[in-house]
Amino acid sequence: MRRTSAVRVVWAVFAAATIALIVTYSRLPPEQLYNVTGSGFVHGGLSRALVYLNFPVGLAAIAMLVVLADRMSVERRLAAIAAVVLWLPVFSSRVLSQAHLDATWRNAIPAAGVAIAAFVTLTTPALRPSVVRGDVFRVVFGAALVLIALPWTAAELGFGFTGVPVLGQVFQTQELRVQPGPYFAHPAVHYGDHHGLEGTLLVITALLLSRMLGAIRSRRLHVASGFVCALLIAYGLGNIANDFWLEQVVKRHWTRHLLPDVLEPRLNYGWLAIVIGAVVLWLVAFRPRPADSVPGRGDRVTSL
Repeated sequence: MRRTSAVRVVWAVFAAATIALIVTYSRLPPEQLYNVTGSGFVHGGLSRALVYLNFPVGLAAIAMLVVLADRMSVERRLAAIAAVVLWLPVFSSRVLSQAHLDATWRNAIPAAGVAIAAFVTLTTPALRPSVVRGDVFRVVFGAALVLIALPWTAAELGFGFTGVPVLGQVFQTQELRVQPGPYFAHPAVHYGDHHGLEGTLLVITALLLSRMLGAIRSRRLHVASGFVCALLIAYGLGNIANDFWLEQVVKRHWTRHLLPDVLEPRLNYGWLAIVIGAVVLWLVAFRPRPADSVPGRGDRVTSL
């Protein structure tokens, strides 16, 4: 087994995204953003950052807790359980709603859970096998997602690609477009956070955490961790597809067909695809397999 910085990298990526979000929501008026009313550093930037901690940062934090559970002390496992319990209210529309992304006092409860999760995950040893398969695929796949997410990354930073050579021809961003339904003309890609970028960061999180699966000693925790990684990837890809299709395909009037919204759990064929995709990915890549002989592990399991 070897130490890995995967957990620290995940937290660093989300910290950078949070800082960018604070700056963008502090300097831009709410009418240029999405479903917020506050402005300035406190009511704009910090408010949106608190909601961002609830989701998607909270979801990534829960995934890290699951993958690291095998290496936690009893005290840290109890703290991890407390973190999960504090985070669970995000499933209530009174706490978190895409229709209203200004923070309220209720958002402080899941954020406290995320803070506890950060402490637990950053103080728990993160290990990986000395040999990890599939890294070439991880790098290529992750790089492709980063390219797709360029318009959302720009929006998170508060600018677009209109008039920019090459990127402005490949992606539409601030061009005024109308989508099917009772909508007025608006920018193809609004400034601020997008669920497509959230999905991208969640997939990258799962790709990094999946490198640690072979170091998990408990078969049950290996099964749970592998499925969490698979589900996180399927969920992230569903949100990437939904956001990209709407902004870069439908808003070019190439089609009027919309992909289902999968940001929140609901009964639709998009979520059916996520569940099936997660099961298939787990079976193909992340399920436990008989391990090679590894000193100190005995009859353990490994995976991609």
